[in-house]
Amino acid sequence: MSARTTRRRFAVAAGVSAALLLAGCTGNTEEPEETDNGGSTTDAGSNASSSNDDPGETVTIGFSAPAADHGWMGAITSQAVEEAEKYEDVELRLAEGTNDVSLQISQMETFINDGVDAIVLLPFDGAALTDIALEAMAAGIPVINVDREFSDPNAARVTVLGDNYGMGVSAGEYVCEQLGDQPDAVVAEIAGIDNLPLTQERSQGFADSLAECGLEVSNRVAADFTVQGGESATANLLQAAPQIDAIWNHDDDQGVGVMAAIENAGRDEFFVVGGAGSANMMREIEAGDSVVQATVIYPASQAADGIRLARLLAQQKGMSDLVQIEVPRLVQLFAPVVTSENVDQYIDSAFES
Repeated sequence: MSARTTRRRFAVAAGVSAALLLAGCTGNTEEPEETDNGGSTTDAGSNASSSNDDPGETVTIGFSAPAADHGWMGAITSQAVEEAEKYEDVELRLAEGTNDVSLQISQMETFINDGVDAIVLLPFDGAALTDIALEAMAAGIPVINVDREFSDPNAARVTVLGDNYGMGVSAGEYVCEQLGDQPDAVVAEIAGIDNLPLTQERSQGFADSLAECGLEVSNRVAADFTVQGGESATANLLQAAPQIDAIWNHDDDQGVGVMAAIENAGRDEFFVVGGAGSANMMREIEAGDSVVQATVIYPASQAADGIRLARLLAQQKGMSDLVQIEVPRLVQLFAPVVTSENVDQYIDSAFES
């Protein structure tokens, strides 16, 4: 294993640990503990034994995200709403999803003027929403930045991210497991929008991971995260490459078009690894008679995690499982591979394309 891969796995493991800690939080106040002669530990204060999931002071959380014009983005909002509904002490102010930067800035201004206790924001454009996020932070309102980073880290109290580079690494590792003993294997890649950093990170992670087993991308096309774009790009790929052993498609929503092009071409000599983790692709995996063998998850739970973090911050709570009792500044979620062996663990929470 290379030093690069080792470092990446260590960083991801740290991010996953922070994410998992969200489920096991208690209050910030450290209480003295008494130990009996048997070595067991008992709490001297009542607060130390309570769970952060217990009702506390009611807090108002503003939430804004882009329009749900993509299955993954729709799941981002729906899961955030569902998470907020679990807590009787959370009042969620849900702004209408929009791809209009000016409107999203206006939504943030409304949250600030209304004096909400925290804001969870998945910006349509992170750089464009940075200044208004800085205003919220200056007003004493903690901002939880989801998925698309601001250009100034001070614009957010916490940033919750998926792992785009890690998606590529996970996909490459799976391909290596299947084809690592075939040095002449033809590996193809169907990317998303090429000028986006997230696409570049996914492609770089894939290339780096394939290099670990001596493989490389032989044929690559870029789509646009839409069904139509996926079908067109895949048709071009299949026409240009008469023999393929594996395809990694960056996005399961565009994967609907990818699968249509594959079916139209009558090709089945390869296997497909999807990206993002849609229910459609998991059903293909579950059926066992499809070219789709796996998909790499890009969690749609990021904003739901943001809601939980916003509640902790607004109620001035932290994470008891950390030595540092404050909520972390960065939570990066893992990108696991879903196959027939573990699809039952993920399909119920998968998003619809």
